[in-house]
Amino acid sequence: MIAGMRLYRNTIAIAFAMILALLLCSCGATSGNAGAQPSVVSAKIDLEWIRPDREGSGFVRVPSGAKFRAWGVNYDHETPGRLLEDYWRQEWPTVVEDFQEIKALGANVVRIHLQTARFMKTPDEPNEASLEQLARLVELDERTWLYLDITVLGCYHKQDVPVWYDAMDEASRWDVQARFWEAVAKTCAASPAIFCYDLMNEPILPGADKPETQWLTGELGGKYFVQRITLDLKGRTREQVAKLCVDKLVDAIRKHDDRHMVTVGVIPWAHVWPNAKPLFYSKEVSENLDFASVHFYPKKGEVQKALTALAVYEVGKPLVVEEMFPLSCSVEELEAFIDGSAAIADGWISFYWGTSIDQYVKGDLDLAGAITKSWLEHFRAKAPQMLCQK
Repeated sequence: MIAGMRLYRNTIAIAFAMILALLLCSCGATSGNAGAQPSVVSAKIDLEWIRPDREGSGFVRVPSGAKFRAWGVNYDHETPGRLLEDYWRQEWPTVVEDFQEIKALGANVVRIHLQTARFMKTPDEPNEASLEQLARLVELDERTWLYLDITVLGCYHKQDVPVWYDAMDEASRWDVQARFWEAVAKTCAASPAIFCYDLMNEPILPGADKPETQWLTGELGGKYFVQRITLDLKGRTREQVAKLCVDKLVDAIRKHDDRHMVTVGVIPWAHVWPNAKPLFYSKEVSENLDFASVHFYPKKGEVQKALTALAVYEVGKPLVVEEMFPLSCSVEELEAFIDGSAAIADGWISFYWGTSIDQYVKGDLDLAGAITKSWLEHFRAKAPQMLCQK
């Protein structure tokens, strides 16, 4: 498993590290009163809720029943590599401007990544200030007519992970994660501007042969995007552990929110091993997941291989490519991957790092800037086609 993950990650590491090094260097709402956990209450807005259709073949707007396809970006960091919580309070106008730029690109979904260290002060106490800021962000989404893909439990900056959290065993760690999700679901439950809750970015499990010692792995550009959900299977199957974790977190969400969709963004192992089968989207695990989310970075000359791997995740639920970028292929090849997947995919989410096309034009373009500018231009030009109903 680890060797395969390293193989998958190493295929994009050089390009991603280069881009990080250079880029790092869709109405109203009210929040809770001071001292109380904030919540977003939608009022007189026309945004519709997004749900899977009855056939599990795509998404629909509720109550109209109109088809919906996701065309969005990950807003995972801003120049120079700061995570959202690093600046969203002190530099709120920057966030507002970035969301306006994202909307101008033709996107309808923004995926954000929330860090455990910024939302859990102690194992039992959520950070109210961070929840208030999340409520503020949801209100911005309603005004901007964007939908949020909220990914939680991030530990991207290893140095920020609380010592107490890193030292926990599986059960205690899952308890903290469930409390985090309860707080987020309670904050966001009333707003239709939430596309989905993503339980965790790229969770993995250890092999059956030996326990692991570290919760985090997959370091890339100074950030840890991959997280183990257990260090030791203890005789359980991988499916058993994955289902226990998924169901616990979904149960935490459903205590406060029974309307928003839940998913989990995964590494597509079928892109590494052609015979690999989905774990989190297997029948044994995926009962409480509303749609499949996979992260794809096609390699140069291997678009068809990526499309073949993507088809493995067509499991009777809507399918979203939750991460994509021309890291190891050309802009034209990534566009060919999108076009080739249109028959089975119901959404595509790329990246936006806080620099608009116009800003790239005005600045001196290095290689990473030129690649990003070119892709954003393609993304914007393609938006009308992708947002058309299927």
